[in-house]
Amino acid sequence: MDIYPDLYLDSVKNINPELLRKNNIKGLIIDVDNTLIDYDRNLIEGAESWSKNLKDEGIRCIILSNSNKKDKVEKVANTLDMPYILFAKKPLKSGFLRACELIKLRPEEVAAVGDQIFTDVIGANRCNMFSILVKQVAKKDIFITWVKRPIENFIIKRYLEKKGK
Repeated sequence: MDIYPDLYLDSVKNINPELLRKNNIKGLIIDVDNTLIDYDRNLIEGAESWSKNLKDEGIRCIILSNSNKKDKVEKVANTLDMPYILFAKKPLKSGFLRACELIKLRPEEVAAVGDQIFTDVIGANRCNMFSILVKQVAKKDIFITWVKRPIENFIIKRYLEKKGK
């Protein structure tokens, strides 16, 4: 099982059409919690213009969330004008593959982005997608994620050592 992302960035906003084209990516599957919004449900600054730029450049976007809180995910999806899938059960493949079907792209044409290795990165890697790990928006997490963060931080440290950073 591949636990390392293909790319590690400071923010989802560092993903741009040029970066995606360089990696033959036509679509983006995006996590919500601590990727697009913080624990208090505040959307990251500049998210609307960022997503509009991607879509204007022909990048197909969809939100994929493990959350079962429809109001939270739907608000972000409506604000960014993107389809969404709730309760995705990441890292299981089914949510990722369903997202590909909805945006009408093959997994190898899609990048999945999120703030967690054990859900977003592993799920994307299992589906042969381009995986992008981003730094979490805020330090505050739900309990289960908070428990996993030290392990993920160790993996990120090893990843950066391998990349020579």
